[in-house]
Amino acid sequence: MISFECDYNNGACQQVIDHLVKYNNSKPAPYGFDEFSQRAKNRIREACGLPDAQIFFLMGGTQTNATTIDSMLYQYEGVICVASGHINVHEAGAVEFTEHKIITIPDTDGKMAAATLDKYLDDYMHDGNRDHAVHPGLVYITFPTELGTLYSARELDQLYKICQQYDIPLYIDGARLGYGLMAEGNDVTLPYLARHCDVFYIGGTKIGALCGEAVVFTNRKAHKHFFSIQKQHGAVIAKGALIGLQFDALFTDDLYLKLSEHAIKMAMRLKGIFKEKGYQFLVDSPTNQQFVVIDNEQVERLSRHVEFSHFGQKDHHHTICRFVTSWATTDADIDALAQIV
Repeated sequence: MISFECDYNNGACQQVIDHLVKYNNSKPAPYGFDEFSQRAKNRIREACGLPDAQIFFLMGGTQTNATTIDSMLYQYEGVICVASGHINVHEAGAVEFTEHKIITIPDTDGKMAAATLDKYLDDYMHDGNRDHAVHPGLVYITFPTELGTLYSARELDQLYKICQQYDIPLYIDGARLGYGLMAEGNDVTLPYLARHCDVFYIGGTKIGALCGEAVVFTNRKAHKHFFSIQKQHGAVIAKGALIGLQFDALFTDDLYLKLSEHAIKMAMRLKGIFKEKGYQFLVDSPTNQQFVVIDNEQVERLSRHVEFSHFGQKDHHHTICRFVTSWATTDADIDALAQIV
């Protein structure tokens, strides 16, 4: 069986493993206050062009979203998200579990439009009964989106200007950030993204690390007791150097971007295979997630040889199938898929 099910079913890239082994007996300080975590944070600050960024390491994406969002909202506030957004559809109500409502607005191919956000906020501000409603306290988007699509630099700038106009922070979920940054046609760089939001996170779990995400507050807006909020969420580990060491390796010699670039090359080969066979796609994704519309009989046939995920029905006779490449996908994997398809 060849696997295109997800981008987190491998261990870690060899450079990360080597880094962990090298310092295995170093006796670092606990809870992330070790030299490796500090060095990793400095490397991330340099990559983002933000020498004063506040950075925190957490274990996984759902934990990161729930903790970060909870830290930024008052009890009566909610977070605005498109209907297809990750926190709304694939995190089992983790944000609502912290007693913050997710306020959904329509999307276009997974993206939030500045005009749609502006209309929602303008309607809210002109609602005479707004004090009876959940107050919008944060805007959440993902880069790439849940459908593998990307915001252009212009679209990101427009969104951030709307957020600033209404004095609402913008939070970008970067679980697959590297795959977005290295996608063909992308015009958003890491420093540009960092300058166009108030907080984002750099995903490690899906891009070369065993585990770990790096939350970056871009303009010193982190809650002054963010570490304590992490503790409340069970999001602080005693062996904090475990994550710091991994990001230290990933942000040395552009390893993070090189791993991401490899996944994109594999995804474009995969996309080409299905295109040549005449298959249709749900969206035109330039990233490592490809959503292919496949006849149900073909789905059953492919499932005998390939691992992929079902993303819902296109109609009664076709299924939307998600194929995902990663830093660990090989040319041999793609060659094998070509023979099966």
